Amino acid sequence: MIMRRNKEQTKHSLVNAVGTVLSESGFSGLGVNAVAKAAGVDKVLIYRYFGSFDALCLAFAQSSDFWPSIEELIPNKQEFLTLDLDQRLVLVFKSFSLAIRSRPLALEVMAWELMERNAFTQELESVREEFGMQLGQFITDGLPSDSQAGKDIDWFAVSTIFSAATQYLALRARTITTYNGVDIGSDNGWQRLEAIMEQMISGLIQTKTN
Repeated sequence: MIMRRNKEQTKHSLVNAVGTVLSESGFSGLGVNAVAKAAGVDKVLIYRYFGSFDALCLAFAQSSDFWPSIEELIPNKQEFLTLDLDQRLVLVFKSFSLAIRSRPLALEVMAWELMERNAFTQELESVREEFGMQLGQFITDGLPSDSQAGKDIDWFAVSTIFSAATQYLALRARTITTYNGVDIGSDNGWQRLEAIMEQMISGLIQTKTN
């Protein structure tokens, strides 16, 4: 049992160390030796517990500390499935904006991604794409098959616009406080944005059902 606990603690330390190295040195400083040193362990444990350095990086990308999980955005799935489509979308986007703004390292990495593409950023991209597809499918799960509300709307395209806008403004909020007169550095500013997003989603559905 003690050996098992030590193994899990070491794996957790290694995953966290990837984030530590990234925050301190960026992609250029990310490597086996740097991560092992940050974790305070021998680098051989990376291969013993993860098989490869790439697998360790993938574990970091999949960790909820770096990127929000569906469970974080939708903590009560049974209650979520009783909501209408527009209510589901609003809840998810509000939860996502809060989750991404509370992850400074994720924002830092996304900023670096705009300037550099490598094997690690590709892993991060794959994780986010899979997350987005799973979330999109869950949002529409259980909706009545004969429901006309939003039936002809490309919700994946809509979610792309909203999620991209959310991520961009969260990135900008790292260095500025106001964008087009909206205080993106405060909760009040984001509440303004979320209120407009809710109106836009409701408007799309009403346009298609009227």
